[in-house]
Amino acid sequence: MSKEKALFTPMTIKNMTIKNRIVMSPMCMYSVFKEDGMVTDFHLTHYTSRAVGQVGLVIVESTAVTAQGRISVNDLGIWSDDHIEGLKKLVELNHQHGSKMGVQLNHAGRKADVPESILAPSAIAFPDMKTPEAMTVDQIKEVVEAFKQGARRAKLAGFDLIEIHGAHGYLINQFLSPLSNQRDDEYGGDLDRRYRILSEVIEAVKSEFDGPLFVRISANDYTEGGNTPDDYVYLAKKMKAQGVDLIDCSSGAVVPAPIDAFPGYQVPYADQIRKEAGIATGAVGLILNATQAEEILKNGRADLIILARELLRDPYWPYRAAKELRTTIEGPVQYKRGWDA
Repeated sequence: MSKEKALFTPMTIKNMTIKNRIVMSPMCMYSVFKEDGMVTDFHLTHYTSRAVGQVGLVIVESTAVTAQGRISVNDLGIWSDDHIEGLKKLVELNHQHGSKMGVQLNHAGRKADVPESILAPSAIAFPDMKTPEAMTVDQIKEVVEAFKQGARRAKLAGFDLIEIHGAHGYLINQFLSPLSNQRDDEYGGDLDRRYRILSEVIEAVKSEFDGPLFVRISANDYTEGGNTPDDYVYLAKKMKAQGVDLIDCSSGAVVPAPIDAFPGYQVPYADQIRKEAGIATGAVGLILNATQAEEILKNGRADLIILARELLRDPYWPYRAAKELRTTIEGPVQYKRGWDA
């Protein structure tokens, strides 16, 4: 086995090369205080700090393709051309420090906490939230078009990568799961029909954006009658055939369910999908230190390490990881007196 530190090995996906395998997970910041979806000074500071800290790929939080599809009124948006300028500034700042930039496109479906009516595959409420309208086929087509336009704006803003949010109980995940999708038309029923909207979103995004494409999934519904990791192996093969480059393997949240969360608890999903579907994967979920991350990569259990809470605690986690693995990395020239000590 190579003595090279896998965590600090570059990875090339299509036309993008990430300088290391460290990814900032998209995490909602709920920091759009004018409720207009616009990038704020907080976002510029928050994301750029991780680029300064040498994170290889920064994925911007859930960014709504329609105002109705926001998780909250304080979410970032990409439903208007007016959003492009702020997103472009965010991308440019991160690029100055050597990080690649991705954006996660999302529609919250029945988990949208917004004043207007909300939409879902079926008129089934998520507990303690209002009841959604069951979407018509025309409304489904409108949402697919909204993802397409979001991808167009992402390209204009200069993003290197798009991630489609198909996890955590939001709209696409709602269509995928039989627990929330009780339709009997071409968008419901068996797994192939439940996949139809994601298939259409993938094609719509690709029609506007030819860069790397990730899809975040919830690989386990943790509820009897819900989707299992084996179901997602099947779906991952379909995504690969459509040109998806990597599956970001999270889990849960389509319905409330107990989850036994422990360090690395979702890594087996990334491992199984990588091996059985033959597609690159990202491991996410309570990955706490560099030694753990190195093991995941060296044993071929995933291709990228996607960090959430650890990067909230420490924007300079890559520096700490290099120290832990007894190696060195290039840091910001302004910090050399501290990082080289």
